[in-house]
Amino acid sequence: MTSRRRAASVTAALTCGVTLIAGITCTTAAAAADTSDGGEGDLANKSAQQIADDALQQLVGAQSLRLRTQTSADPTKLDLTLDRAGNCTGAISKGEFGSVELIKRGNQVWMKPDAAFWKGQLPGKSGEEAAAKYENTFLHGTTKNSFLRNLSAACDLKAFQKSASTPEKPSSGRGGTPSHAPAVSLTKGRPTTEEGTRVLPVIKKAKGAVQTLYVAIDGKHYPRKLTAELDHRSGTILLSNYDTPVSTKTPAPGDTADISVLENRLKDSQGA
Repeated sequence: MTSRRRAASVTAALTCGVTLIAGITCTTAAAAADTSDGGEGDLANKSAQQIADDALQQLVGAQSLRLRTQTSADPTKLDLTLDRAGNCTGAISKGEFGSVELIKRGNQVWMKPDAAFWKGQLPGKSGEEAAAKYENTFLHGTTKNSFLRNLSAACDLKAFQKSASTPEKPSSGRGGTPSHAPAVSLTKGRPTTEEGTRVLPVIKKAKGAVQTLYVAIDGKHYPRKLTAELDHRSGTILLSNYDTPVSTKTPAPGDTADISVLENRLKDSQGA
């Protein structure tokens, strides 16, 4: 897989999370409030729509968070802790095509590919040699480098929050007249637990798709998990570590090599 396609997959995976959040909060009708507590805490007297709206506000106001994504339609997985300044640390995996450990501070970017990454990028012995030589090495550069810029685009928490808070545009017919599609309502599920946190599911069903937003019951009502199912495909977004600072630790100079190492080897393999 080329670097451009890999970076595009990362961006698509992040966008999937935004779509899930925006899709479940931007509805045209709200379910009636359930006045029975049932372990719902102060969410008991709020409608499903109000709960979803509150969760979105908490997400948009977060200064940092941990984001994990996966989908059955693509092997790409993200596990990143990112903040509104564009800093992040974590990993991006592409299944059999390998994974990279990623660190971004300002415009400085470090990535540490695993052996599968090197072997997937470079054919034959070249990939094996690079995997052995750079086994514990971070490749370093800045966002001026197109590959690192595209790879680290997933670190943009502000963009994620902006996309999540942008209302869906209503579909329109000819002449821009809004269509009269049936209103979609949200419903509240039963309280459950997600990674040790009590959460309340908010469920949206429309056009064969089922989207579920799990909102923290205690304390601030953060969105903790989102799932979507459609045509036997599924996607999951996990959100945690809200407002926990991103680690400022960066690799020591002796543990790094310039990103040109990868670029030169790619050029050599393409010219072979």
